[in-house]
Parts: sequence; C-alpha cells; structure tokens
Amino acid sequence: MDDKKWIRRFHPADEAPVRLACLPHAGGSASYYFPLSKALSPEIEVLAVQYPGRQDRRADPCVEDLAELADRTAEALAPATDRPLALFGHSMGATLAYEVALRLEERGTAPVALFVSGRRAPSRHREESVHRRSDEGLVEELRRLSGTDAQMLEDPDILQLVLPPLRADYRAIETYRARPGLRVTCPVHALTGDADPRATLDEVQDWQHHTTGTFTVDVFPGGHFYLGDRQPEIAKIISSALVYGAPLGSV
Repeated sequence: MDDKKWIRRFHPADEAPVRLACLPHAGGSASYYFPLSKALSPEIEVLAVQYPGRQDRRADPCVEDLAELADRTAEALAPATDRPLALFGHSMGATLAYEVALRLEERGTAPVALFVSGRRAPSRHREESVHRRSDEGLVEELRRLSGTDAQMLEDPDILQLVLPPLRADYRAIETYRARPGLRVTCPVHALTGDADPRATLDEVQDWQHHTTGTFTVDVFPGGHFYLGDRQPEIAKIISSALVYGAPLGSV
C-alpha cells in the first residue's frame, strides 16, 4: 500500500520523539486536524489519516466496512511505528482508532496511548440507521450535530461531494460490532462534550473496559463537536501525556 495516499503530514517534525495519528469523524477528512497538527508541532508529529473517497482521494472507492478500514489504516500506519505512535480519533474515528490499535498490537507495535473523543465505548451499541436515510435525512443529521458550516449544507455542488463518503462512513460505523473480550494494553484517554447526543458520559466511561492499561476521561462543555472550540486545551492534554507523562482526567 502507498501510505502517502493515506497519511498527511501538515507539519513534518523529523526530530519529534513521538507521533500522533489522527483519525477523522464520519464524513471528515485529514484537513480537520490541521489546527491540532500546528498546535502540537514540533514536539509531536501529527499524521492525519485521509480515508478514501474525499478531497484529493475522491476517485478512490469509499470503504463501507469498519474492519476493512481498520485493516487498511493499520497497514498504512505501520511504517510510522519506527517511533512511538499514539492514536487520536473523534466520533467514528475513535472506534476506528481502537480497532487500529488492536491490529498494531497484533503486529507487535502497540501504540503508546489511545485518545478517544466524542464516542461511546465499542461495547455500548445503539441501533442506528442514518446511512439508510435520504440525502435530506443525512443533511438533517449534520445540522443536528452542528459540525458543518450551515452555508455548505445549502450548496448542492458541495453536498454532491460530501454525501457519498458520509453515507459510507455511517454505514461502516452503524454496522460495526465490537469483538467481545478484546482489550488494548495502552492507556486510554477519553474526551467528550457534556451535551453530546451521540455519547453519554456513562457510555464514554465504559471505555475503561476496553483496556488493560490506565483509563482517564476529560469532560468539556459542548455537544458532539465540542473540540472545535477546545483545540488549545486538547493539544495541552495530548502533549502533557505524550511529552511530559502527566496524569490526565478525572477517572
């Protein structure tokens, strides 16, 4: 696999002692993590994952199965494990990061930390079918979560580009079922908004059952896309853990 198709290095940091691979939410792209990459460089090199079917990968078929997406993402990240590697995922990206972590452990290159944002634990399943909705239904979901510029949702040309990968991602995450009994060995740090309709605090705290390492959680004011206004704080949390080894969270 050509990992250059999958990985974006917005701020290369060849001397950074640790790398952080960032996995986007459903319908998201690597560029979502540009601000975080800038904030963490040069202490931490951010590798933003670009899923097929969006932006400069529009011609590549979308992946509608989370297990397949995890397989391919882990393969793309394998060359980056020559240095300590941590994973950060938001929403769908959090579950994907967990599955990628399991695969990297199977390869003998376990990540040093897993940051899971805006997502309930893999064992906390909800029956959802957003991927079966009409285009109008998908747009309504985007409005509900407040993660997309309202003007973009009124532009039919933009929607023509955005909706196919969004539907594929929703199909991947909504048909995903966690394999029972599996745990990562690295620390898991959960981050969530206190008004997230997609993940209650109780559902988020169950991430502690998916690691044999330490578990912590940080709760921020806001909804599903709370992190849009909290980039400096999130960058500080990540650098504290990966660079300075500081304890995190409230659990």
